Amino acid sequence: MSPSKLEIPSAGTAWVRVGGREVRITNLGKVFWAEERITKGQLIQYYADVAPLLLPHIRDRAMVMKRYPHGASGEFFFMKRAPVPRPDWIRTCSIEHDSGNTIDFPVIDDLPSLLWVINLGCIDLNQWYAKCDDVDRPDYVHFDLDPGVGAGWDAVLECGRIVHEALDALDMPSLVKTTGSRGLHVYVPIVRGPDQKAVWTLAKALAIELAARNPSLMTAEYRVAKRPKGRVLVDYNQNAWGRTLASIYSVRPRPRAPVSTPVTWKEIEKRIQIEDFRLDNARQRFAKVGDLWKPLLHARGRVNLSRFFK
Repeated sequence: MSPSKLEIPSAGTAWVRVGGREVRITNLGKVFWAEERITKGQLIQYYADVAPLLLPHIRDRAMVMKRYPHGASGEFFFMKRAPVPRPDWIRTCSIEHDSGNTIDFPVIDDLPSLLWVINLGCIDLNQWYAKCDDVDRPDYVHFDLDPGVGAGWDAVLECGRIVHEALDALDMPSLVKTTGSRGLHVYVPIVRGPDQKAVWTLAKALAIELAARNPSLMTAEYRVAKRPKGRVLVDYNQNAWGRTLASIYSVRPRPRAPVSTPVTWKEIEKRIQIEDFRLDNARQRFAKVGDLWKPLLHARGRVNLSRFFK
């Protein structure tokens, strides 16, 4: 990752010219993490710096905006429809919902669009699982390993190891990243074909099977009231249509501004910590290792799920 040539002002409001477009960014000196004294401008600078790695992973996908107008510890709200007024160069993706309502989601294809959406107070990014040309057919399946009450980070790492081995046994190469919150995200690049419901069904079956084999460690029980304590939830339900997870390279609204960071399975074995990867140091790592999740972008090596539906 080459250093960013774009320098974001440290305070006030500015017009930034990038890619032949002008983007208005505001309240740059506003503190978004009080204890760490991290400002909105520093958050925008981070995203400008990592854009070459981030954009290929969110391009051509509808973006669900999770807006934190008062910073990481303030109230937030979800916003699906691209706000009006907006720059005429913000592309949208029209998605019809079961209610019959059609929503025009913003699509973040380039650096100007990225700066625009972060300026709205989006700390992390939450993109659709399928591309806009066919929003019903995702190109990856994933598992969110989320520790419940009484389950610690060591349990999450062990759960990740088990999920990895199970996917390998099924000839499903997997990629892993920290969530930047409390757990791990495990993704499998797939050939587009099965619709979102079929992908969800497959993920559910695998999660239930793994939980049944490892009852003292894992659960696939989605209902909180019935979920046993001290277990890691193998969350398959985020594969459902319209759900999202925080994207790769997203900063998370948690203490110390952790970043959802791609890691290797060897690093999981070495017991890396979520707090190892933060807004203040993640860029150095990315410059050194590049994009560990490039396989998620390639046409080759994707898993054809059709063999599971015969």
